Amino acid sequence: MSGSGEADREFSAAESICPFCGVGCGIQYDGTGKAAGWKGAVNTRGEICPKGAAAWDVVDHSDRLTTPLVREGGSLVTASWDEALDRVEEAFSRVRRGHGPEALAFFSSSNCTNEENYVLQKLARALGTNNVDNCARLCHSSTVAAMQERLGAGAMTNSLDDLREADVFFVTGADPANQHPIVFRSYLLPALKQGATLVHVDPRANATTQAADVHLAVRPGYDIPLLNALAAVVVEEGLVDEAFVADRTEGFEAYREFLAGVDVDAAAEQAGVDPTDLREAARLYGEADRAAAFTGMGMSQHHYGTENVHALINLALLTGNVGRRGTGVNPLRGQNNVQGAGDVGALPSVLPGYRSVTDDEARAEIAAVWDFEPPSVPGLTQVEMTHGAGETVHAAYVFGENPAVTEPNQGRVRAALEQYDCLVVHDGFLTETAEYADVVLPGSLWAEKSGTVTNTDRQVMRMRPNADPPGDARLDLDILCAVADRLSDHDFSYDGPEAVFEELTRAAPIYDGMSYEGIGTGSQRWPFQRDEGVGTAVLHRDRFASESKTAPFRVVEHVDPADSVESDALVLTTGRVIQHFNSGALSRRSGTLMRMRGEDVLQVHPDDADERGVEDGDRVVVENDRGRVEVAAEVTPAIRRGTVFMTFHYADPLVNRLTGDALDPVAKIPEFKHSAVHVRVAPTSGDGDGDEDEDG
Repeated sequence: MSGSGEADREFSAAESICPFCGVGCGIQYDGTGKAAGWKGAVNTRGEICPKGAAAWDVVDHSDRLTTPLVREGGSLVTASWDEALDRVEEAFSRVRRGHGPEALAFFSSSNCTNEENYVLQKLARALGTNNVDNCARLCHSSTVAAMQERLGAGAMTNSLDDLREADVFFVTGADPANQHPIVFRSYLLPALKQGATLVHVDPRANATTQAADVHLAVRPGYDIPLLNALAAVVVEEGLVDEAFVADRTEGFEAYREFLAGVDVDAAAEQAGVDPTDLREAARLYGEADRAAAFTGMGMSQHHYGTENVHALINLALLTGNVGRRGTGVNPLRGQNNVQGAGDVGALPSVLPGYRSVTDDEARAEIAAVWDFEPPSVPGLTQVEMTHGAGETVHAAYVFGENPAVTEPNQGRVRAALEQYDCLVVHDGFLTETAEYADVVLPGSLWAEKSGTVTNTDRQVMRMRPNADPPGDARLDLDILCAVADRLSDHDFSYDGPEAVFEELTRAAPIYDGMSYEGIGTGSQRWPFQRDEGVGTAVLHRDRFASESKTAPFRVVEHVDPADSVESDALVLTTGRVIQHFNSGALSRRSGTLMRMRGEDVLQVHPDDADERGVEDGDRVVVENDRGRVEVAAEVTPAIRRGTVFMTFHYADPLVNRLTGDALDPVAKIPEFKHSAVHVRVAPTSGDGDGDEDEDG
């Protein structure tokens, strides 16, 4: 199961892409056991952040899976590839015969290539189900839903390069200085140094806040009152772009009437911010010639996250900040291929290129490429596939995901994972999810792959191998094609990832005209203009991606968070810090990325700490009806009063024991960013429960 030493493998320096955040920095092996940057499409000077610098650490880690595993007598034991694949074939075929294709579930991966995700979603459809999803469901599905509905494209409206021309950056629910460091340092910070201003909306002061002119420490779960109040000030003070509104929008009068009823001071109080600061932020945004909004998971991870983004879109339309350089609504995507996984159809409701599975014409067009027609009924989302374990879903293939850490309400999730008739985990490490598996298939990591990924501003870039997989591990694409050949009657024989990409360009119109040769060591951006041989940097210039000249305003009313907060409870919110990344399936095994202060602690405001007798450094219990964790307290005014903060990097302490699984009705995204919890000083050893680690 463990990896071989570095001396047993040959490494080379080839241009690849960082496996962590959605910026898409170029990295490669540096010849000394580390990763180094090269002058890529985004990090044009070859600069990288601490995550990228440590990306090589996992490639030859001793915990790498190097042989298949199968469950025997309650334990995972080594097996041959034939035995492991036989078990997958037998179990999935049996479930499909006995329960139908809708009893199968496929967890795709936004940390894997476009080609790999394309093959897996195609396999799901070849077997007769749209039950395929990826972790974009857990981060930005609400952003995509709102932007797709209103503007016609669920992606950044602008390019990183043109955003340097903005006068004002409006960053809400995101911390790019920590989460997307190269975007912040190489694109935003130079503009700020030349006079641009920054408004930061976040319940917690962090590295991004340090560069802000205005910080609105919003109360978690109350973004809509804040955004509606900002829009009301824009109207009240005559900052509406009347020409844009008249020419490019619909429904303004009804929206203006709604805003006339917004009490700005009361809405500011509801959102927990100073009305004076709110008005200043509205003026900065409304008076700017070019204002660019950035949005992150602080906005999207709510059970009404889609409505949050609708309220933000209203603000951009109101001020004419769409369709021009240095403007727009720009989601900062989490993993390195979260954009691409959606682009290629690894979602339950859309085919490659975001065409609906219910669209007869789209299904007919994809059938001409695939030689079979995909099913027309939308499938289950990632959380629904977990919740349905043992009832509606009986076999699951988990590729490069770790739901036993990443999904909310982990007590429920881990109980569900035990209910599948067959759980197959395809990964490079024995993750927490793999501990529940019936079959584990050892795959490849970023440095061993060829293929493409699509970054946060829609640039498709190539990855190239710096090493071969260790031991008997195989390339992910080869594994997926082998599984598909066993489960499907359709042809899944491809002569490498370039052949898959060529098919993808025929299946997804937004990629039409792209090629490996054209991408080279640069990028091609979607939507790609085949005739001109260039991508489109700024969307919605003359017409929206919906093909309409106009986009509608939408009245958005506040919805209370799912968790009610009792008088003695606090609101838990979560996020990332610069040194680590997401579930830690890659990064927490990285020896150079050490746990640092502020990383696996509970940040608590001094007033809240005083009320509970908590001192800086104390071990505290954080608990609710879903579970409990024990963690050190960091007492700091950086977090707003009434709110506490934890990262979600670690399986211990696992913050997702506490987060709720109430789902947005449109995007089906869970409410990670607002959980009612109680905090108390942990009992000392011998007091009865100080060492317990319950699932809830």
